[in-house]
Amino acid sequence: MHIGLLISPILMVMVLLQSCAPVTRRRPINQTSRMSRVTEFNPIKKKIALLTFYNESPLGGEDLAIVATEEFRREFSRSLEFLIDPGASNIFGTSKEIYGGGGIKLVQLARKAKMSGVNIVIFGRIKEARVRQKSDEIGFVRKVKSLAETFVEIRAYDVLSNKELFTETVDGNISDDNLKFYQAEGEDDLSYRQELLRYSVKVAVRKIVPKVISMGSRLDWMGRVAKIIGTRIYINAGRSSGINLGDILKVITEGQEIYDPESGAMIGMSQGETKGTLEVVDYFGEDGAIAILHSGGSVTEGDFVQLY
Repeated sequence: MHIGLLISPILMVMVLLQSCAPVTRRRPINQTSRMSRVTEFNPIKKKIALLTFYNESPLGGEDLAIVATEEFRREFSRSLEFLIDPGASNIFGTSKEIYGGGGIKLVQLARKAKMSGVNIVIFGRIKEARVRQKSDEIGFVRKVKSLAETFVEIRAYDVLSNKELFTETVDGNISDDNLKFYQAEGEDDLSYRQELLRYSVKVAVRKIVPKVISMGSRLDWMGRVAKIIGTRIYINAGRSSGINLGDILKVITEGQEIYDPESGAMIGMSQGETKGTLEVVDYFGEDGAIAILHSGGSVTEGDFVQLY
C-alpha cells in the first residue's frame, strides 16, 4: 500500500517533465527530395564517339566487326560516366576510314569532335581471326576440340588535348569448352566456326573496356556554347549528360596547340582563358541545357564550358 502511494507521485513528476521537454521536429523526407540528392551527385557524362570497327582478317567478315562494336557499346554503356553519341558515324565515319587516312584524318576530325561536344573518339579493328581444331582419339571414340583466337586493336583519342590517349591490342582465346557445346554431327561447319569467332571477339572486347573506362575517367568533361539568343545561352549538354539545374559552368576559350620547336611534333594544348561563369536554368531538346550569365561576360558561340 505504501509502495503504491510512493510510485504514483514519481510517475506524475516524470509525465510532467516529459511534457515540458522541448520537442525536436524532424523535417519529413519525401521521395522527391531523396531523388534530388541522388541526382545532385551524379557525374556529368563525357560524350563518346564510338566508330564502327572493321575486320581486316579473312575470316568472319563484316559480321565480326559489328559484334565487336556492339559488345563495346553494351559494356561501355554500363558506366555512369560516359554517354555514347548515337550520331557519331554521321560525323566521323568508320574506323576503316580513320585507319585509311592515317593521323591526318584523325586530327581533322578532332575539330569536328570539339564542335559537337565529343570528349573521346574510340575506334578499332580486328587484326587477326582464326579457328583451329584438335582431334583426340581414344579407342573407338573420336572427340574434336575447336579453338578460336582473335586479336582486337582498340584506340582512344582525347579530343581536348588533341592527341591519342592509348592504343592496345587484346586477344580473345577460347575453346568450345567455353560455350559448353561441341559441333554436332552434320552441323554446318561455317556457322559453327563463326559462332566461335563471335564469342572470341566478345571476350577480347570485355578485357579492354575496364581500362578504357579507367583512363577516360581521368579526363575533364567539356561542353560547348551552341547558341546565344538574347540573355539565354544554349549548351550542347543537358539532362541526359547529367547537367543539373543550378549547376555553375565556367566559360573558357579554346587553348592553343603547343609544338616542339625541334621535332615539330605537337606536345598538347594550352589551357584556355576563363571568360566568366554561367548558371543552368532549364533544359531543351534531347540533351541540351539553357543557362544565363552568372559572372563575367563576352561569351560567344563556340566557347567551351566546364563544371565550375
